[in-house]
Amino acid sequence: MTEILTATGLPPAFPDHTQLPDEDGTFVKNFQEHPQSIILTDSIGDILRRLHPDGQYCIGQDSGIYWRETEPPEKGAEAPDWFYVPNVPPKIDGFRRSYVLWREHMAPLIALEFASGNGEEERDNTPLSMVADGSTIKPGKFWVYEKIIRIPYYGIYEVQSGKLEVYHLVDFSYQKQEPNERGHYPIPLLEVELGLWRGYYQNQEELWLRWWDLEGNLLLIGSEQVEIERARVEQAERKAEQAERKAAQLAERLRSLGIDPDAED
Repeated sequence: MTEILTATGLPPAFPDHTQLPDEDGTFVKNFQEHPQSIILTDSIGDILRRLHPDGQYCIGQDSGIYWRETEPPEKGAEAPDWFYVPNVPPKIDGFRRSYVLWREHMAPLIALEFASGNGEEERDNTPLSMVADGSTIKPGKFWVYEKIIRIPYYGIYEVQSGKLEVYHLVDFSYQKQEPNERGHYPIPLLEVELGLWRGYYQNQEELWLRWWDLEGNLLLIGSEQVEIERARVEQAERKAEQAERKAAQLAERLRSLGIDPDAED
C-alpha cells in the first residue's frame, strides 16, 4: 500500500499547530510572569529586526513546543515561559497556536523558564523511559531541552530567590555558564547578554530578567525610550531658554552703555 504524503512530505497522521492543544491544563503562574515576558520581548525588538530584516523569526511566550507525537498530545510538549526561534515564519496560515518541531525542524536558540518555586521542575533531568505495560514515563524538562530539542541556551530564573542559571549546549550536553564581569550571561548568536535588573515595571518593583548589548548597555523597552527622549527634549528646551535669557541680559547691558544691540554694523 502506498503511503499518502502531504505537501510537506509528511504523513497526514502528523498533526499541525491547528490540531494540537495550545495549553497543557496546568496553572503554575505568578503575577510577575506576564510582565516579565513582555519586558524581554519589547526590549529585544530592535536587535531581532536587525538580525532578521526579512522578519523570519518567532517568539513564544508560555507556548507549547511539540517534540513527539503522543496521546494525549500535550504529553509530547513542553511550554517554555519565553523562547526565540530564528529563521522561521512568525505565523503559519495567519497565526500560531504552538510550535511543532517535527514540521519546522528548527530548534529555539534560547528558552527561559520563570520558576515559581525552587526550580526543581525546570532542572528535572529524568530521561524518557518505558514501563512494563508499554507506556512511557514523561521525561523531565531539562532532559527534553538538552537531549531532544537541543536548545543551545537554557535559562532558569527563580523568581522568589532572584537566582539565575544559564546553560549552554556543548558537545550535546548542557554546561552551566559563569557570568561575566558585569554579572551577565552572553548569548553571542543573539548579540546580547542576559542578566538581572532591579526596577519598577507595570506597577511592580522586582528583580527582572533583562537584555544588555555586548558592550553592557541596557536594551530599553518602548516606555523607557520615550522617557529618555522626553528628558532630552526638555533639556534642549531648558538650554534654549537659558541662552535666550542670557542674550536678553546682554542686550539690556549694552543698552545701559548706550549701545544699540539691534543696530546694523
